[in-house]
Amino acid sequence: MVRRNRIWFPGATYHITARGNRKENLFQDNEDYNKYLSLLKETKETYPFLLHSYCLMNNHIHLQLETGETSISQIMAMLHTKYAIYYNKRHSLVGHVFQGRFGSKLILSTNYFLTVNRYIHRNPLEANLVINPEDYKWSSYRTYINTPTKNTLVTTTKTLSFFTNSDMQAYKRFIEEETDSPYMIQKKELK
Repeated sequence: MVRRNRIWFPGATYHITARGNRKENLFQDNEDYNKYLSLLKETKETYPFLLHSYCLMNNHIHLQLETGETSISQIMAMLHTKYAIYYNKRHSLVGHVFQGRFGSKLILSTNYFLTVNRYIHRNPLEANLVINPEDYKWSSYRTYINTPTKNTLVTTTKTLSFFTNSDMQAYKRFIEEETDSPYMIQKKELK
C-alpha cells in the first residue's frame, strides 16, 4: 500500500506524536531525555522551525511544531534517525526504536492550536505522573510560567499572543483548570 504524502507548506503547524516500538519506553533515564532534547536543538539549527510546546513521556512524545522552509518529514527523519542510532547504541539494542511513522495532525485554527498546546502540557497530569503540570521536568510548560532559565528550544510568543497582554497567569489558568474548555481535544491520542 502506498503511503500518502504529508501535507506541508512553509509555516505549516503540526501536532507531532511518536511512540516507542511495541509501546516500549523511548527514554530509560535522564540521559536519554537530555539527548532527545539535544538532538531536537541540533535539528532545529539545521532545519529552522518554531517549537511551540513539547512533552516527552516515557514511551511517547508530543511536539507542537511550526515548519519554516523544510518539510516536517525531513525534520522528523533527521531527529528520529539520530535518536534511534543513539538509543540502540547506548542500550545495546538493534531494530526499530519508534513504532511506525510519526503521527502528524495539521493545525489550521487558533482553537486547535490552543487545544493542542493545552493537551501537550496536561499530558503528565492526565497520566497521573504529577499533581501540577509544572512539576513535570520533560515538558515545555515551565518555559511558559516563568521558569528561571529560558528554554531556547521553545517560542512562547504566538501562544501567549492569544491571551490579553500575553498574560502568563491567564495562560496558566487555561492549562491548569479542569473545566470543559472549548479548546479540549479528544483524548484518543497516544496513551
